[in-house]
Amino acid sequence: MRTWLLGLALASVGTAAMAADQVTPAAGPAATTPAPEPARPVEAANPGDLTMARVFGNPDLSGSQPRAVRLSPDGTLLTSLRNRDDEKERFDLWAVDTATGQARMLVDSKKVGSGAELTEAEKMQRERARIGGQKGIVAYDWAPDGKSILVPLDGDLYLAGLDGKVTRLTNTPGGELNPVVSPKGGFVSFVRDQNVFVQPLSGGAARAVTTGGGGTVHFGEAEFVAQEEMDRRTGYWWSPDEQYVAVERFDEAPVHTATRASIGATGTKVYEQRYPAAGTPNVLVDLYIMKPDGSGQVKVDLGTNPDIYLARVDWTPDGRMLLVQRQSRDQKLLEMLRVDPATGKSTVLFTEKSGVKSWLNLSDAYHVLEDGSLIWRSERSGYGHLYRFASGKWTQMTKGDWVVTDLVGVDETKGRLFFLGNKDDVLEQQLYSVDVAKPNAITKLTETGWWNSATMDAAASRFIISRSNPKQPTQVYLADATGKRISWINENAVVEGHPYYPYLASHQETKFGTLKAKNGMTLYYEMITPPLEPGKKYPVFFEHYGGPGTGQQVTRGWQGGLPQYLVDRGWIYFKIDNRGSYNRGKAFEDQIYHAMGTVEVEDQLSGANYLKSLPFVEPSKIATYGWSYGGYMSLKMLEKTPGVYAAAVSGAPVTDWQLYDTHYTERYLGDPAKDPASYSTSAAVEEANKIVDPLLLIHGMADDNVFLDNSTKVAARMQATATPFEMMFYPGYTHRVSGPGISEHVWGTILNFLDRTVKDKPVAEAVAAPVK
Repeated sequence: MRTWLLGLALASVGTAAMAADQVTPAAGPAATTPAPEPARPVEAANPGDLTMARVFGNPDLSGSQPRAVRLSPDGTLLTSLRNRDDEKERFDLWAVDTATGQARMLVDSKKVGSGAELTEAEKMQRERARIGGQKGIVAYDWAPDGKSILVPLDGDLYLAGLDGKVTRLTNTPGGELNPVVSPKGGFVSFVRDQNVFVQPLSGGAARAVTTGGGGTVHFGEAEFVAQEEMDRRTGYWWSPDEQYVAVERFDEAPVHTATRASIGATGTKVYEQRYPAAGTPNVLVDLYIMKPDGSGQVKVDLGTNPDIYLARVDWTPDGRMLLVQRQSRDQKLLEMLRVDPATGKSTVLFTEKSGVKSWLNLSDAYHVLEDGSLIWRSERSGYGHLYRFASGKWTQMTKGDWVVTDLVGVDETKGRLFFLGNKDDVLEQQLYSVDVAKPNAITKLTETGWWNSATMDAAASRFIISRSNPKQPTQVYLADATGKRISWINENAVVEGHPYYPYLASHQETKFGTLKAKNGMTLYYEMITPPLEPGKKYPVFFEHYGGPGTGQQVTRGWQGGLPQYLVDRGWIYFKIDNRGSYNRGKAFEDQIYHAMGTVEVEDQLSGANYLKSLPFVEPSKIATYGWSYGGYMSLKMLEKTPGVYAAAVSGAPVTDWQLYDTHYTERYLGDPAKDPASYSTSAAVEEANKIVDPLLLIHGMADDNVFLDNSTKVAARMQATATPFEMMFYPGYTHRVSGPGISEHVWGTILNFLDRTVKDKPVAEAVAAPVK
């Protein structure tokens, strides 16, 4: 659930998100009956308006969008993955000379790749990383000497030289997961057949350094919840001096086996998937330290309680100690363990504890310094801030009623920290710096009016900064340590020749504002309207997500072409960040603790009531849409506030939280055995018969994250109670229902449904008063 907002929210669904027969309401117990597929929505007549085909077509409306931008070890080249103009889902490896600006393709994915089908394990990893729809090269790793690049492609590994020569390193049916070049460049390592392999980079055969993998036992991989919910993608870690490799071993034997039908267009495959649903056992996790040839294995002491999460694993810069973050099952306690690699013995370095009605958020915003001290992000003040931990003492580096969102780099020579945060505006993410010797003396390094992200080289001398705003698709530039731009990597200016340029004339301004929640907390919203005509009232497309633990929706960032397309078709586009969402501090986020389906519904209702008060809004024509947690919210909003929304679209919803995974669900609702009331009140199944407003239910029929069972449970409940609704299920698609053709079908279905039930429906003579 963690980041499906980013992949499936309406703003980005055209490039990273969203069949069967559509169904329409019918009388009697079977309240869903097949109907012919609806025609596509009538496109706007104005020649400068966007069309659906253009929103989802090639090239990408947002322009060139390089990924994984990195500097070579010597800084002479800047590499990235670039998508093709004629196939925006396919990426190739490119390099730009930082002295001349000359660009060249290093690896052509079509010429080098074999086209082989990926293994099921790699497909699932890509789903967890939200890149399941991407083709070609999706990752790469520089060799430390800067002379070659490791490139995974179509299930095998290749070594690309800077001269354009590409050497194939592996050619096996099993596929290789988690490939990296070791820190000093001596080896390539990867996971194959659930074991870790190490292969000399200079040549020679790969050797298995673990041999016990197979069946339910995995070495070197991250378990499902680590990938899906904890932002941990790997299960092995090299020491900086290449003397050791720390390797996770997990056993899925205790985990519940869910029989998942992957229903495709030409047949059905049945998978016995190990899925740790809330309240059920997790995998058994162990951690071993060994030499690169697999000898000298020692088991790390992770404590006497086996029911814990292995949250993070890192080596100190000198390789003499391993740091392990151990998180309790209830996610209220995090302990930093210091491990001796020779013996595996561990001691607790420090602990973090949550409040009684709260939890601990994991973070990657930390850095081990050469002197053994640690820069660490903590929410102990109520907001995420940076601290220095040295000699058992804490020094707060940043403070205030704002949030540090990430630690970008550390200049140890000058004693300077570089981080991202929202100090100056909740809606903007800016790059800042602070001196270790002068805590809280903060300098802003990026320009006001943008949403920024950044990475930094190991020497802390240069940034790669990405930025966007509501008028400008993502730009990428190289900057010095003061934030001054050195050169554009991708200026992406919307000028003649840019894919979005023909539609600038119809582009409408995004406006931001605030509302008050019932408890007085401030809620931020955004709105895009068509050019308003005096006396005319407009329908509203009200998007929502609502879930905790993920990124904001309301930001001063680029949203893609889809919101503007909706506005071109006469809709007002609106969304609001409710209580429980991220980057607003713990008091704001903790409102959702053991209360899913309550405060989020209240805050979306505040947004709806605000809309109904506006003279240019038609109050009887507010439609709402959400995917994943947003799909769940669509159901709860119709159940709890009937008559408020003219119709709702629910995409891939969780409907029973006992069907969802342990790490996400128990963080917010606790253990279902100890607090069954939280689960029963948060569920969206039993009250589905209370839905009186038009509903469209959408789900991928091969979803391995939010199982199709969630939607079928609601469908069965509504059918059994003769409650009308419509649905569209997509054969072969997972939680990400998108791609060429499919994205148009999804949104054609959505908009035809909303045109029929909302936009084109005659205005009711009497409009209900706002719900209080």
